[in-house]
Amino acid sequence: MEEIGLLSIALFIIIGLVLGVIGKIIIDSRTMKSVKKESNKIIENATNEADKRRKSTIIETKQEIFTIKQAADKDLKERTKAVVDVEQRLAQREDRLDSRATNLDRRDESLDKKENQLDSKKIELEEKNIQMKDLISEQEKKLIEISKINVADAQKLIMEKVESDMANEISSYIKDAEFEAKLIADKKAKMILANSIMAYANDATTERTVSVIHLPSDDMKGRIIGREGRNIRAIEALTGVDLIVDDTPQAVVLSGFDPIRRAIARKTLDSLVADGRIHPARIEELVEKCRKEIDIEIREAGEQAVFETGIGKIHPDLVKLIGRLKYRTSYGQNVLKHSIETAFFTGRMAAELGENELLARRAGLLHDIGKGVDHEIEGSHVDIGISLAKRYKEKREVIDGIASHHGDQEPNTIIAVLVAAADKLSAARPGARSESIENYVKRLEQLEEISNKIEGVEKAYAIQAGREIRVVVRPEEIDDLKAHTIARQIKEKIEKTMAYPGTIKVIVIRETRAVDVAK
Repeated sequence: MEEIGLLSIALFIIIGLVLGVIGKIIIDSRTMKSVKKESNKIIENATNEADKRRKSTIIETKQEIFTIKQAADKDLKERTKAVVDVEQRLAQREDRLDSRATNLDRRDESLDKKENQLDSKKIELEEKNIQMKDLISEQEKKLIEISKINVADAQKLIMEKVESDMANEISSYIKDAEFEAKLIADKKAKMILANSIMAYANDATTERTVSVIHLPSDDMKGRIIGREGRNIRAIEALTGVDLIVDDTPQAVVLSGFDPIRRAIARKTLDSLVADGRIHPARIEELVEKCRKEIDIEIREAGEQAVFETGIGKIHPDLVKLIGRLKYRTSYGQNVLKHSIETAFFTGRMAAELGENELLARRAGLLHDIGKGVDHEIEGSHVDIGISLAKRYKEKREVIDGIASHHGDQEPNTIIAVLVAAADKLSAARPGARSESIENYVKRLEQLEEISNKIEGVEKAYAIQAGREIRVVVRPEEIDDLKAHTIARQIKEKIEKTMAYPGTIKVIVIRETRAVDVAK
């Protein structure tokens, strides 16, 4: 019985195991079907998503191709337009060259006519001279016969008479010849200057000795001043520039005659305002940083000027000195821009006269090089410039241009004359330079004082902002020929005793009025 019970238990256990295995198989089969179904669904979704992405990519690619094509078409149109513009400019330039050639031919014809006229006048003078000698000989004989005086006394009397008779005629001839020569020279000079100005045009800007810093709010003024003024003292001590904080809303003023220091101070203050951390240590750090940045800007400005004028290789120290001119002004005119203008004007005029254009540009660019260090070295900027040019072995024409551009010595080369002319031309352009009201008034007073000291002058008036002086003379003392002499005397005195930008025109007026009243 016990054996039968054990067998029954074993049989049940075996049947349970078999049923468990069969159940697991059935469950696994169902699970596999579910997994397979889910996998098919995932594959189907992935396929659909891939199709969508492929279609989206195709659309985006087509859109990008269309955009690229549009940009290419636009660029092609712009390039075509640029080519057309260049062709038009070339055609205009050819027309101008043809017109200029025609003008030159006409000018040559006019000069030939003038030369023929001068030859005719020379022949007439020679004939008059022969006639005068014959007349003198006849008068000598008559005087000897009538007065019975010796030849020496007769010659003396005759010469006094001839000098008296010929004085007015000679003066009139000199005046006419001088006027004609000046007319021809002025016409040719104006043509050359006009061509030079036309070839190079630049805006005229003026600069001042103060800079205004705009602040985001008036509260920033207190932070710039600092506790007991320590920040403002630190800025002034490190930069060497006066910082003026007044009632002007949201602004402070930097004042100083050294433009490089003023530029460093301006850059430092802008950085402090933008940073917001304002204290002596931070100020010292930013001043040093800005000083290095300004040094880099100076060298880049010098390199750009050398590249722009195309003067070739130049010593690196001179390049830096040229860059320093960016922060120098003369009567409000930026010296670097003035030097570049002078270089172009000099080169253009040299090309017109058949001189070395590149050498002329070099002399024009370096003519004010002494101003780059004249705050640091004793002597005028002309003397300093000569010394620098000799030290760096510049050519004789360059040194001569530096030495004579202000008339300190006579020019020895054509290029030096052109540098002086270009220097005055750049300075005299309208709006190029300005001066303080005190200097302006003093210049007008000095002009009138120089003119009033001349004998025979009744009154002098400086007009046209000091670029013209009109002198009224006493007609009973001064004749028309003497008026020209007075004009030349005033001009020479102005050139010797005054320093002024541009040119000054001297006009002498002689007026005689006859007044009567009918009753």
